[in-house]
Amino acid sequence: MRLVYFTHSLTSCWNNGNAHFLRGVLAELIASGHDAVALQPRSGWSLDNLLADHGPSAVDAFHAAYPELKPVAYGADADLEACVAGADVVIAHEWNEPRLVGGLGRLRARGGRFTLLFHDTHHRAVSDPGAIGRFDLDGFDAVLAFGEALAAVYRREGWGRRVHVWHEAADTRLFRPPPEGGPRDGVVWIGNWGDEERSEEIAAYLLRPAARCGFALDVHGVRYPESALAALSAHGARYRGWLPNAQVPTVLARYMATVHVPRRLYVARLPGIPTIRVFEALACGIPLVSAPWEDAEGLFRPGADFLMARDPAAVERYLSMLRDDGELCKALAASGLATIRARHTCRHRAGELVRIIEEIRAEPVDAAA
Repeated sequence: MRLVYFTHSLTSCWNNGNAHFLRGVLAELIASGHDAVALQPRSGWSLDNLLADHGPSAVDAFHAAYPELKPVAYGADADLEACVAGADVVIAHEWNEPRLVGGLGRLRARGGRFTLLFHDTHHRAVSDPGAIGRFDLDGFDAVLAFGEALAAVYRREGWGRRVHVWHEAADTRLFRPPPEGGPRDGVVWIGNWGDEERSEEIAAYLLRPAARCGFALDVHGVRYPESALAALSAHGARYRGWLPNAQVPTVLARYMATVHVPRRLYVARLPGIPTIRVFEALACGIPLVSAPWEDAEGLFRPGADFLMARDPAAVERYLSMLRDDGELCKALAASGLATIRARHTCRHRAGELVRIIEEIRAEPVDAAA
């Protein structure tokens, strides 16, 4: 199978979590014998910001971790027909420009011999329906949604059985526990500030609990305004800036625990969809404490794979327990890792994608809706 994926960026993970997952899935498809390539705009906000902040060497970690991935850059005048020549499957991520998405749909509608999928991994379908409404998806065969709650939105829009749930997952070839257990101390949080979508929650479920427990707290991420940096400093947290995703396993290996703070919209409007950071942290065998969210699809075993804190006081209690109970740390790490390896790896998702594509191709067009 030849698969062409139009992504916002494969090279840059600056404020671009989709790159984490897509790198792992494409690498697994290639390893299993498929021809998979990513196309990305020559100039896009993620790569442009990364290079502006950190220079050309900022992409070195990606190339070193994924030498088999060679994304192709295209310009505004790209010939889409040439881009998809010979493709069996074409996937467009929802961070692409509506003009590109519409152009792919028209190619398919005019007789393109490829299966065309739209991949949605964001909350815009509920938070900004007008933005998603600007996409002309008439020529698309199906939608890939990264959770059941999001898939339900597309079903209500008439996609019926042509929307498929395709969760994110961890690339366990890269995200794994360290080969030798070394000393661990303090708490780390890796995530972007989030456009005020979780600023109150970060303070309540991360900054204040860590400070009250007396833990050293290091924070990695981008798009932290001055007010956010002031809040970190006021709570004794150290801001470490952007971290290449390929280096996350090495960083996690140094800390006693990490914390998951979901964005407010996912908790309230799209239950059951965790950030990819949860998959990656558990794959690295680090104990995780989470702010409240509903695991509506039963992806994990809360209480065994990680500790779900129903309020900020519970975060303090759980962090203190982890500090004082080495066996609890080991049990959480082992359970979370087992769940990832059993159900939530990029190898699993690559296999799921192949099965979804086979199902779409086998289904009569008039029975798809």
